[in-house]
Amino acid sequence: MRKLIIILCFSLFSFVAKAQNSPEHKLGSWYMYNGSHKLSKNIKLKTGAHFRYFELASEYQQEIYRMGLNYSLNKKVNFTGGAVYSITDTSYKTDLPDLYEYRFYQDLNIKVNWNTIQVNHRIRLAQRFKRQNLKDEVKHRIRYGLFLKYPIFQKWETYAFSEIFIKFAAKAFSQNRTGAGLIKKINESVKLKIGYFYTKFSNSSLHRVQLGIILNTDFTKKTI
Repeated sequence: MRKLIIILCFSLFSFVAKAQNSPEHKLGSWYMYNGSHKLSKNIKLKTGAHFRYFELASEYQQEIYRMGLNYSLNKKVNFTGGAVYSITDTSYKTDLPDLYEYRFYQDLNIKVNWNTIQVNHRIRLAQRFKRQNLKDEVKHRIRYGLFLKYPIFQKWETYAFSEIFIKFAAKAFSQNRTGAGLIKKINESVKLKIGYFYTKFSNSSLHRVQLGIILNTDFTKKTI
């Protein structure tokens, strides 16, 4: 297990040695918090905060705050509706106005198992209200993501995903994210996550490390 972690970390950080003065040739980072808090038998509160950088710990790119309510129809199907606020520096090492965005989103999640592989299909609609340099615009998009998890040890699992973003516009393709990594279970409530993913846009691409904490709580359990 230790050798696997060393190989993964070496692969992630090897990009640094090859870095050039362009975001496409930098290894950026996403520092993430994602929470799921059970409020009743079928309802959960979803929370999240992401801090993103063009480089590993510098050149700020974006911060995102997310909150939503999730309703489980059954063990395989659930829905989420919520809101997002984000601030984005759209430039790299240049001084351009930040992009401010309010967003509403709706998720459909379908969970199945392929033997011991946990599979989640997610379809997400988003209504995006954007403001930059005193100009407002409204855009809509749909995302489809395939997320896989596979247990490898008692407290370890590996994950992989691919997600495509489609705009409601003449040029529909927005981006595609593909990545993989490891999740370590600390206890019943906390997990840690490390991984790498590649984002392909229509005319550019980015490499990113994911470092995150996952918090799951259950407020329906009685405490003494």
